[in-house]
Amino acid sequence: MRLLQSLSRGLEALDYIASRSEPARLTDIAEALGVDKSNASHLMKTLVACGYALQDAARRYQPTDKIAQPARSEHSLAEIIAAKEAWRPALETLVAQTGECAHMAVLVRDRVWYIDKVDSPLPLKVDHPIGALSPLHCTALGKAFLAFGGAEAEGQLTSYTPKTLTTRKSLDEEIGRTRARGYAVDDEEFAQGIRCVARPVYDAGGRMIAAIGVSGPSVRVDDARLAELGRIITSVSVVQPEKDPIE
Repeated sequence: MRLLQSLSRGLEALDYIASRSEPARLTDIAEALGVDKSNASHLMKTLVACGYALQDAARRYQPTDKIAQPARSEHSLAEIIAAKEAWRPALETLVAQTGECAHMAVLVRDRVWYIDKVDSPLPLKVDHPIGALSPLHCTALGKAFLAFGGAEAEGQLTSYTPKTLTTRKSLDEEIGRTRARGYAVDDEEFAQGIRCVARPVYDAGGRMIAAIGVSGPSVRVDDARLAELGRIITSVSVVQPEKDPIE
């Protein structure tokens, strides 16, 4: 499982820097993990973004005190992996029905973390790499967590494109519309030329565990197509329909 392998490597990197008496160079981390510097860099950037590691002025890494704090997630790693595996067929169905890229993400502090995807078969397509982190306020997956998962967009609402919602009032209004329609929309708010829709995924107890989304280039996804993608993603088959509030 790609998620399990990625998390395992990340924990190995965290163990390594925590065991040292001084900050570690990227070269040392890569050598200790038996990976190339590119992979080691990606792992460390994720740990820094999630608040588990710091990078100093000399570009060396050390752990933060967060590793001594209990995790705040309501779901275990096993539950997240199970959800990922269970919803993989739904992602494949979405790609078959729409021709666009489908992806799945979970909440990591104040960002969404991509844990699975199925690529579009078309030459012009959107690519969200597994392991990437994205903000909540300007992505469809992030807005799904804001609207249905109890997440909060903390701090300044950074502008990424001219369409990014950067005021609390505009974001709150959009979250209200998201709840009313049942799915979230990213209208070129994170990256120009890309439009997305996303919906929540719930566990057996009715708690949001992840979000799934569909993304496509704006040259193919006009307003009518965006609404159609929203209808498709909210009607996709679920693993436990009797427990999924969307149904």
